[in-house]
Amino acid sequence: MTQQELLGIKQRFGIIGMSPLLNRDIEVAVQVARTDLSVLITGESGVGKEHFPKIIHAYSARKHGPYFAVNCGAIPEGTIDSELFGHEKGAFTDAKNEHKGYFEIADGGTLFLDEVGELPLQTQVRLLRVLETGEYLRMGSSQVRKTNVRVVAATNLNMRQAIDDGRFREDLYYRLNTVEIRVPALRERKEDIPLLFRKFAVDFCNRYQMPVLSLNDEATRLLQNSYWRGNIRQLKNLAEQIAVIELDHQINAETLHRYLPAEEHQQGLVLRTPTQEAGKDYSHELGILYNMVMQNRKELQDMQERISELTSERMRELAHTEKPGYRDSEEVPSTPTITISRPEEPTRKPIEAEEIEASLRVEDGEKELIRRALEVTDGNRKEAAARLGFSERTLYRKIKEYGL
Repeated sequence: MTQQELLGIKQRFGIIGMSPLLNRDIEVAVQVARTDLSVLITGESGVGKEHFPKIIHAYSARKHGPYFAVNCGAIPEGTIDSELFGHEKGAFTDAKNEHKGYFEIADGGTLFLDEVGELPLQTQVRLLRVLETGEYLRMGSSQVRKTNVRVVAATNLNMRQAIDDGRFREDLYYRLNTVEIRVPALRERKEDIPLLFRKFAVDFCNRYQMPVLSLNDEATRLLQNSYWRGNIRQLKNLAEQIAVIELDHQINAETLHRYLPAEEHQQGLVLRTPTQEAGKDYSHELGILYNMVMQNRKELQDMQERISELTSERMRELAHTEKPGYRDSEEVPSTPTITISRPEEPTRKPIEAEEIEASLRVEDGEKELIRRALEVTDGNRKEAAARLGFSERTLYRKIKEYGL
C-alpha cells in the first residue's frame, strides 16, 4: 500500500498518526477486508479500536450492506440474547411484540461486537453456533433462521487469562481470532503524541474561541515520555482541560505537570504495554526492577554529593591549619596550635566502598531489567530496546558488557 493510499484512509476515518505499527494495522485491515474471515481487534482501552471494523466493512464486498456496532458490555445480561438474536412475542414478561435481533437486521453486512469479552457464557454458546453454521434461534422460537453476517469483535481483556479463569470459551476465542489486529498503545506511538495533542488542542480552542495551545520542547518531551494509561482518550481530555483552564496558552513542562497524574511523570526509561506470554504478565516485575534501579541511582547521586561536601570541608580545614591568621585584633602566635574536635561517629565503611557497592547494585538491577525485557520479547533486541527506552546500539553494548 502506498503512502498516498494510507493517507487517504486515515483522512476518511479520522485516524491521526504516522507510526509504523499503526500503518501496519491499517494495511492488515484493508487486506483482510477482501475475505469473510472473522477478525478480533485487541488493545488497551482508548487506543481507537473502533476505527478498524469500519475500515474492514468499507473495503469489503459487503460495503453496501448494513453495518452495526454493538457494545456488549453496555447491554444487561438478561437482554443481550434478545438484542443479538431477537425474540418472539410472549417469549418473556415484557415481550409484547416480536423483535428482530442484530444478526437478523445486519444480514448481508457487518456486525461489530465491541467488548466481546463481557458476553455471558450462555450467549457465547449461541454466538459460536451462528459463527460456525450461520444459524440461530430467536428467543421463544424453535424455528431455525439463517444469516449471512461478517463478525468483527474487539476486546481490551487479556483473553488468555479470561479463558483460564473460565470467563470466556476457548473454542469461541479461536473462532473469533481467525485474524487478530493488535492496536498499539499510545506510549508505543511516541512520534504520534504531539500530532494528536495538536489536533485536539486546535479543535477545542476553536470550539471555545481561544488562542491555540503550543508546547515548548521540554513540554513535548514530557508529553511523549508519559505512560498514558487512558491512551488517546486521556490525551484528548488533557488537551481540553488545558484549553479551557490555562490563560497562557504557551505551555511549558511545569504547567503540563499539573495536569498529569503522578505516575505519568516517569521520564527516560518508560515501560511499555504489558506483554502477555503464555498467560503470564511480566509488567509488574519489570516495574519493580525499574523502580529498584531508579532508587539505587538516586542513592548513588546523593552519596556522591555527600562525598563532594566532605571533601570541601576537609580542604577548608587543611587551609586553616596550614596558614597562620588573625582573629579580630588579637595577634596569633607565630607557631599556632589548632585542634579540631569532631563528634564521634559510629564505625562505618569508607565512602569509597559504599560508592562501589551502590554502583554494583545499580548494575545488577539494570542487568536484570535488560534480561527480563529480552525474555518478554523472545530475544528481539530491537523491540527490547524500544521497551527499555534505549537505542539499539546502547542495548547491544550493555548486553555485551553484562554478558547476556
